[in-house]
Amino acid sequence: MRALARIDTGAIERNCARLAALGPLCAVVKSNGYGHGAVAAARAAQRGGAAWLAVATANEAAELRAAGVDGPLLVLGALAPEELRTALAAEADVVAWREDFVAGLPRSARVHVKLDTGMGRLGTRDPAEAERVAAAAGDRLVGVMTHFATADDDPAFMREQLDRFVPWADRFGVMRHAANSAGALAEPAARLDLMRCGIAIYGLDPFHRDPADHGLEPALSLVSYVAEVKRARVGDSVGYGRRFIAERDTWIGTIPIGYGDGYRRGLTGRGEVLVDGRRVPLAGTVSMDNITVDLGDEPVERGTEAVLIGPGLPAEDMAAKLGTINYEITCGLTARVPREYVKAQGL
Repeated sequence: MRALARIDTGAIERNCARLAALGPLCAVVKSNGYGHGAVAAARAAQRGGAAWLAVATANEAAELRAAGVDGPLLVLGALAPEELRTALAAEADVVAWREDFVAGLPRSARVHVKLDTGMGRLGTRDPAEAERVAAAAGDRLVGVMTHFATADDDPAFMREQLDRFVPWADRFGVMRHAANSAGALAEPAARLDLMRCGIAIYGLDPFHRDPADHGLEPALSLVSYVAEVKRARVGDSVGYGRRFIAERDTWIGTIPIGYGDGYRRGLTGRGEVLVDGRRVPLAGTVSMDNITVDLGDEPVERGTEAVLIGPGLPAEDMAAKLGTINYEITCGLTARVPREYVKAQGL
């Protein structure tokens, strides 16, 4: 196997159990379960105690139902008319913030009204309009919600959002939900009646530090192998653009993974790989199908496993090198990388 994402569903299950101990949990499995596989993640989350599941799109809801995943399911995103039909056919709850949207819903629909308290994307900023939407939903209203913009790095603004949301939400007598992973972990008052946790259920740190700080276990490892090992003498170059020119005699390993698999080209000159348990730097440009690493004076056997993400080389490290967030690292793994599901014992 040239590259493989190994997913520990036991870790997802245990992460969900830890979160569910804080309050009712909605496991967010959008974007193919943040790259981990939506169906496998959903099932593991339910085994761990998730009472709800959430996705971003109607097709994601349909995928779960087609795989036999049952239970309460919420589509978080905006829905065009044809998508709305798909979501309702999947017996998913939908999010509303406009009266004309609610007017087009069947009597059987289940509606969550969204008040925009500071994210500035979906939802209405106008509490009075949100109240009219809730009234229009009538007995189809099952929840009211908002979404935090800064739960990971500005708790003061998160609390401002919460202060705008709770007094408005309390008047309806239905389920209130606001917290994402960071909000659920950092602010007990934000947990309300349901926590919508995504990144944390996969064992990734919503604060972009160490998942172990919150007792979370990373569920995904990305592995490949050293396909070729060759000597580079002083002055020899490696890869597109000759961005690596050996300044000393060294050994170069070629690993068959690249940006076609989701291993970002931006890691050129910055990335590291664990080869035989040793951190080695990338040598040369990340290409579509291969990367090359500088093994120094210690060549390895062809076929030696190479770890791109895993114990000792967390997704948070790669994200920091790229100036991005861990979400983007796992979501960016392409369909060319097979997912292998295992269930390891807990730490």
